[in-house]
Parts: sequence; structure tokens; C-alpha cells
Amino acid sequence: MVDGLLLLSFGGPEGPEDVIPFLENVTRGRGIPRARLDEVAQHYLHFGGVSPINALNRQIIAAVEGELDAAGLDLPVYFGNRNWHPMVEDTVATMTADGVRSALVFPTSAWGGYSGCRQYDEDIARARAAVGASAPELTKLRQYYDHPLLIASFADAITAAVDALPADRRAGARLVFTAHSIPVSADIAAGPPADGGRLYSRQVTEAARLCAAATGFTEYDVVWQSRSGPPQVPWLEPDIVDHLDVLHGKGIDAVVVCPVGFVSDHLEVIWDLDNEAADRAAELGMAFARASTPGTDPRFARMVVELISERVAGGVVRELGAVPGYGCTVDGAVCAPGCCEQPPRPARS
Repeated sequence: MVDGLLLLSFGGPEGPEDVIPFLENVTRGRGIPRARLDEVAQHYLHFGGVSPINALNRQIIAAVEGELDAAGLDLPVYFGNRNWHPMVEDTVATMTADGVRSALVFPTSAWGGYSGCRQYDEDIARARAAVGASAPELTKLRQYYDHPLLIASFADAITAAVDALPADRRAGARLVFTAHSIPVSADIAAGPPADGGRLYSRQVTEAARLCAAATGFTEYDVVWQSRSGPPQVPWLEPDIVDHLDVLHGKGIDAVVVCPVGFVSDHLEVIWDLDNEAADRAAELGMAFARASTPGTDPRFARMVVELISERVAGGVVRELGAVPGYGCTVDGAVCAPGCCEQPPRPARS
């Protein structure tokens, strides 16, 4: 019997004094120079040291609670993070004190891969180990990159972004999808070994195809954003800002950017797209519109409840994509041993 739901996310600072400690948590063990942390900290301090991610997750939780009530599901919803308060270890301790014995976990990542999937499993294991033998059983819900409600939300956001362009630029606008870049080695390792790897980039590309088809676009691009790490390490490319230069060189004068790889408008969306990409588009004389993310769309909360129903009541598994998703689904498509292993970190020069 399931008696709780944990929304598990990345976390973000909620004041200037939180920024450096948060970034230290994110980069712990990776040998990132302090100068790089100071550089990234300026992105947060530009917005008062507050990432929107925690507030957006609380909005999601409130919406999920409403959908659970409407569905007649009596599940308390808890909130925990990997990198900042409320830390998942503290949240699982609270769940234990509240008498929760078996809970489902909804991660705010739709994707396969180490950071988007397996690392959340590690977060769960670490939190349970911190609490001890009395900790509840925690079962992470499946990947949902191609859920019809998620795709429909993105599709409507793309349509709204097109409508936000100047009327005389809409017909020639280029649709560009973005997701968080990762090291190429991490993408190669993403997914069960028998599935051939590159699960993350394949899922992102498939989600883009589904969204484009739903909005009538036959031509579109898939690019990447928010790379970090040493320049000698290959990451997924091209970068969104570099791609705008390429589009400009082809005579394209309007672009609609859909951050298909993101659930919410957190800092990497509002900095990398609403600031850096939008500023570059303006320099190039390109009209620019960014589609919203689905987290605050009511359909997102309905999707979460559908995923719960799949698990607890044998509900219909709704998937649109041709690229497989994995996780704890009723059809047995669970992650295999060796799935989404973290590649060895390269030595920094």
C-alpha cells in the first residue's frame, strides 16, 4: 500500500547567502575551481540570489495535491531536494516520523541518463540510509518524456510563442528545441547497455519531434544549452547561442525557442534563454520568443496523478514516443543493471 508521495528535485538557493553553499553542494567532488563557482554565482545574484525552482516546485505540489483530492487519492505530498533545502535526507526523516511506510517518488526530470534518472535513485538510497531501517520504501516513478499531457502542454506553449512574434515574422520563424547539454561520454552511457546508449539525446530528439508534429512544424532544430566543465571535454552541441548565429547566416529573422528539456522556468532557462539567447537574437536583429515550460500548466499535475495511478491501480500507460522510457512501470520496463552509469570524471588540467 502506498501512503505518500515525494517530489524530488534538484534544489536552488533562496537568498544571496545560499548561492555559494548551494553551488558547492552541486559541484562537490568534481574539482571545480572556486573562480568558476564565483562566475556562476553571478547568474543567481543577477536575480537577487534566488532561483525560482523551489517556488515553482511548491506550485507543482499544490496543484498535485488538488488533483489527488479530485481523484480521491489520500496521499500526503512531501518535497525534497538533492542540493538545497529542503534536503531529501531531512524530508525522508520527516516522512518516517509521520508514519509513512511506502511512498512513490516523482522526480522533476523526464529523462534517462545519469543526472536525469540514476542520480535520483542514488538520492533516494542515500536518504534512506541516512534515516536507517525505519525509513519508508521509496519507489521512483517512470520516465515521462513522451507523456501525452506533457507534449500537449509544450505544443500549446509553442503556439503561444509563435503568436507572440511580430505578425510579419511568424510565417518564416524557425522552431528550435533546447535541453541541458551533458558530456558526450555521459550520453553514450545513458540507458541500459542492451539499448545502445545515448538514451538522453534520443529521448530529447523524440520529444522535439512529437512537439513539432503537434504544432504543424515540419522543420525544426534540436540544440543544447547550459554546458559547464573544462573546454577539452566534449559536450553535446551545438549551443543555442552559437546556433542563432548559424540561423542568422541563413537569413532566418525570427526564432521560437522551446526548452523541451526542462520542467520549469528555473535559472538555467531564464538566464541562458531569456537573457543570453534573447540578447544575442536582438543583436542579430532576430525576433525571439521563448515557449513556457509545463510545470505550472494544470495538465502537468494531472500527468503526475496518472503516473501514480499506473503504479497503484494498474492504470493505462500512456506513451507517444518511439524511443523507450524506463522506470517502475506496470509493464515491467525497469532499469537494467549497468543502466546510466556515471562515466569517470576526466582529470582537470
